[in-house]
Amino acid sequence: MIQAIHTKVKGRARYKIEELYRSASLKRYLERSLANYPEIIQVSANPLTSNILVFFNPETSIHEIGFLIDKTVLDYKKKSQLIHLNSGKLTKVSKPNKQSVIHAQEQRAENWHLMAADSTLEALNTSKVSGLSHESATANLHKYGYNALSETKTRSDLSIFIDQFKSLPVALLSVAAGVSIFTGGLIDAVVIMGVVGLNAAIGYATESQSEKIIQSLKNHGQTSAEVIRDSNQIEISTENVVLGDVLILQPGSYVAADARLIEADNLSVDESALTGESIPITKNTASLTDKDVPLGDRLNMIYKGTLITGGQGLAVVVATGKFTEMGKIQQLVGEATATETPLARQLDEVGGQLVLIGMGICGLVFSLGLLRGYGLVQMLKSSISLAVAAVPEGLPTIATTTLALGIRDMRRNNVLVRTLSAVEALGSVQTICLDKTGTLTENQMSVVEIETDTRHIQVLNGEFIAGSENINPYTFDQLLKLIHVSVLCNESEVSQQEDGEYIVTGSATENALIYMAISAGVNVIELRQKYPLLHTNLRSENRNLMSTIHESHNHQFVAVKGSPAEVIQISQNWVKNGQIVPLTAEDRQAIEIENDRMAGKALRVLGIAYSHIDDLNTGNNYESDLIWLGLVGMADPIRKSAKQLIADFHQAGIDTVMITGDQSPTAYAIAKQLELNRDPQLEILDSTNLSDLTPEALTALSDKVDVFARISPSNKLQIVQALQAAGKVVSMTGDGINDAPALKAAQVGVAMGKGGTDVAREVADIVLEDDRLETMMIAVSRGRTIYNNIRKSVHFLLATNLSEIMVMTTATAVGLGEPLNAIQLLWLNLVTDIFPGLSLAMEAPEPDVLSQPPRNPDEPIIKNSDFGRIAFESATLSVSTLAAYSYGISRYGISPQASTIAFMGLTSGQLLHTISCRSEKHSLFNSAKLPNNAYLNAAVTGSFAIQLLAIIVPPLRSLLKITPLNFIDGAVIAGSALVPLLVNESTKNINQSEHLALPTKLQT
Repeated sequence: MIQAIHTKVKGRARYKIEELYRSASLKRYLERSLANYPEIIQVSANPLTSNILVFFNPETSIHEIGFLIDKTVLDYKKKSQLIHLNSGKLTKVSKPNKQSVIHAQEQRAENWHLMAADSTLEALNTSKVSGLSHESATANLHKYGYNALSETKTRSDLSIFIDQFKSLPVALLSVAAGVSIFTGGLIDAVVIMGVVGLNAAIGYATESQSEKIIQSLKNHGQTSAEVIRDSNQIEISTENVVLGDVLILQPGSYVAADARLIEADNLSVDESALTGESIPITKNTASLTDKDVPLGDRLNMIYKGTLITGGQGLAVVVATGKFTEMGKIQQLVGEATATETPLARQLDEVGGQLVLIGMGICGLVFSLGLLRGYGLVQMLKSSISLAVAAVPEGLPTIATTTLALGIRDMRRNNVLVRTLSAVEALGSVQTICLDKTGTLTENQMSVVEIETDTRHIQVLNGEFIAGSENINPYTFDQLLKLIHVSVLCNESEVSQQEDGEYIVTGSATENALIYMAISAGVNVIELRQKYPLLHTNLRSENRNLMSTIHESHNHQFVAVKGSPAEVIQISQNWVKNGQIVPLTAEDRQAIEIENDRMAGKALRVLGIAYSHIDDLNTGNNYESDLIWLGLVGMADPIRKSAKQLIADFHQAGIDTVMITGDQSPTAYAIAKQLELNRDPQLEILDSTNLSDLTPEALTALSDKVDVFARISPSNKLQIVQALQAAGKVVSMTGDGINDAPALKAAQVGVAMGKGGTDVAREVADIVLEDDRLETMMIAVSRGRTIYNNIRKSVHFLLATNLSEIMVMTTATAVGLGEPLNAIQLLWLNLVTDIFPGLSLAMEAPEPDVLSQPPRNPDEPIIKNSDFGRIAFESATLSVSTLAAYSYGISRYGISPQASTIAFMGLTSGQLLHTISCRSEKHSLFNSAKLPNNAYLNAAVTGSFAIQLLAIIVPPLRSLLKITPLNFIDGAVIAGSALVPLLVNESTKNINQSEHLALPTKLQT
């Protein structure tokens, strides 16, 4: 469907074509075909907006132009149907079955970059004129299989759900539930498994939602490629590209397979996703001589997944599918193993210890009971109940829920977390490996410096600044002329939407010049209309400059840009102090020094010049007498927040390491700007030196190097593994295919969600949805706080559950009967474990959380020094409860009434103990230093209300086998609950005073 959407300007109209959306082939067909009509002057089609802009003879109506466009689109459709029909016949006859693809033969592993182009064609039995025959293509498809990579395995819903049950505490609880059913305790089993199910549901819901969001970011890339077969240019599915196919390379298209170039006309390729090189690489067809030349320096090769940014060419396919460089990286991803995070490991260790304790207590109580003459079934139930008491049911739920809440908070900041443990792991990271291109930098070129008329101008956020002065280009003739020349001598296509926004399509370098002009207020489209293009002389292998000739009043205007050394060599004059004067030797030397200065800052520098000629038919002499305008320096700009982020990492005690595919000088310059190193000397290691190191030597060096340059994907994996071997908790950030193996191997892989590749996102633990790297600090803060809070919760759970064990074991040992029955133990753990423990996990972060160094990952979540304090707190709760129970026995005997007093006293004491566990340092008597925790207030109040319901509601009272209480009983219970709180808080205050006094003694 074709619709005219902008027809106000005579001789110019914009149409919307639905079929144009994301169809690069239709764009080329429209521009090529419509230009043949005499009524049409110029055509610019944009597959991103589905719009086509047409300049035509003003005497022609917009309806006639619309008819021509409609006719051209119909012709394209007929041609496409014919091609697809032919392709369909081929597929029907020759499509290999799945078995032949699975058993596809290995492809030849030749050093194709060392072979001449003709030799490559001969080796693959193909021709650049006729390409493969349909029969040969079919045979190769049968022989080698489809040109497709296997999908990265994602976590299924079932695997996510099963993962929630993979812990020893959950296993013990499940066994306890089974034994309870066997011994007739069906209600006990239901309660136990209810807790297990709640934990699994929370973990599953959170992790599956994150997985779905990350998968939704997946790009649907180019699915077709243009090849030559049987001397015809046809469009086929990328998965049907085979060895020997001749690819037709055009700007804007992705490379379908690894290929050896056989023709290259000013061809430039963006390989940043594969090599990390931020600047598009100019390719050629010359053979290389070095067998071990790095991937990024193989100028006669192109690789699957990279982007053609300029020029055109032909290339013969030498590798497809898993045999491509991208396929090899995917194999590295498969070989890399994810490392278990510190919290997951430590919780497993605590769980394992509790399982052993639980089994020991089961045996001890069971034996004591039998010796005292209790029944076998009764003691079996009691020992199982104690084993359940030894394992805090709330531990997995609290850890899971706390991490889930952390994920929710991160999602609000556009940070998607794939697994629960990743948030905590980022909080314990000691070293962050930062990919440069696309992570620390924007991965798009922009003009940052200009040197013209002896003035040095910085370009910052669209403003032109000389010293402290803001410059308006329209009041500075030389600067404005330099900008105009940069727009005219430029291959980028520019169109404008109705809202005035420009759409620029071309190479990163060319686009940067256009955006510079736009920020200066230049109407790029009108400027090009004012100076119509007459002729273009493009760059070549032996000529690193470009010139264009434009119609201008009574003469032609020549615009030139290129290598400063070459442009200055053919310039005879220059603009100095507003006057055109001859270039002297001293002037040339000064310009060369300035060029070297800008290049030393890792800038890509272009020289800009112009001239006027009277006659176009004078050969190439128009490039021999130029007027020099100045230098333009471009860079892949550092993200605005990157430098501050590095400083924040250092403040938090985290080491930063930059890993990049760029050359050492570029990497060094970027690292200096970022102040990447905390030491005065910046240490940099090149991959040429890396290959000579043994794994042991690399491990020893890794902790001292700040920048790794010219790095390959396998090198990145080596570096991460070396840092891990040195005992570091490592995070890796990246966005490219080349980052994927290292992202998977690191304890925490962080990928870009907006500009990153699918491969990187699929293996990362954390995805930054809007590519804002600074949100990592939020994640670090959240991770550290979560760990500290979970530690408080674990401390609380161990102290309270140990008190239950002390009460039950002591009473059984001295013959006081059972203070608590099995269902009371389960009820007590449900009421006092989950919600109070969870409220502790939601304490506000400490003010200095990002000023502390990362914790030691080998340090257990509960240190040896903590066990003494936990035992003391448990003992106070136990003694107080046993005292209340003794009161009940003295008044009621060993009866439900005495058991009720013990049950209510221990429950109330444990709930009040929640307040005591808010801080290891600050006591209840100095609570002004503690921020308010509304969740804790609600949890304690709500749990007390639930406990009161157990007394008031008859069915609950019957289930728990408790009796009503009188006033004196209530007073005893209140006293038994308050005494442990007061004792524990008083001793905490004393311990804290001693702790604070110690440095003073040392100072004296």
